[in-house]
Amino acid sequence: MTSTPSSDLTEHSSHETATGRDPASNRPMSVEEIQASYAEYADLMHRFEWVDRLLTGRYRRRRFGDVTGRVLDVACGTGTNFRYLPTTADIVGIDISPEMLAKAERQLDDLGRDGRLERMDAQDLAFEDDRFDAVVSALSTCTFPDPVAALREMERVCKPDGTIRLVEHGRSDVGPIARYQEWRSDAHYEQAGCRWTQEPREVVAEAGLSVTDTRTGLLGIVTTFEIEPR
Repeated sequence: MTSTPSSDLTEHSSHETATGRDPASNRPMSVEEIQASYAEYADLMHRFEWVDRLLTGRYRRRRFGDVTGRVLDVACGTGTNFRYLPTTADIVGIDISPEMLAKAERQLDDLGRDGRLERMDAQDLAFEDDRFDAVVSALSTCTFPDPVAALREMERVCKPDGTIRLVEHGRSDVGPIARYQEWRSDAHYEQAGCRWTQEPREVVAEAGLSVTDTRTGLLGIVTTFEIEPR
């Protein structure tokens, strides 16, 4: 392992934002601001990863559990996805945060797995075209300053006969939960750099990706995708 700098699922329906004001999430943080935010929260996220696994583990397993070959994990964070990838997968993980990558390296060690970790901006991947058999990412588009650019980069580096798999989150289908998300969306973005009420399907559609399967679960909060590169 090396580290270098550089489905009980239900169909989801879209929603309109109830407020006419310009939310903080419409004014995206810079890459540097996101990096600083995650430097502060990397240890907390690592310690409470078990909560993440409890809520999203089954969705990650279903989407990521059958990928093969050389697999790129974009915005790998603390390495939560690693346990859901087949043991035969050749893992490459990238993230903008050195602190997150340090936790991801520890995750590989704890799992007894090999992998390569690099510090990299998801919106400008330093890989040649058609490099990976599979590209995976979880709960990431909500944090990218330009999620469409990041998704197009994922497609660029994935082989034409490969696969892109996403597990994303957004606004709930359940009214009271959705209203709470909207109420807290600005504060949540300013604190964690996360667009809590995004519509993942709209982001993927804007990127022009070819979706072969998409499903939702967890009260409409989680949306997963299987995408065919072009």
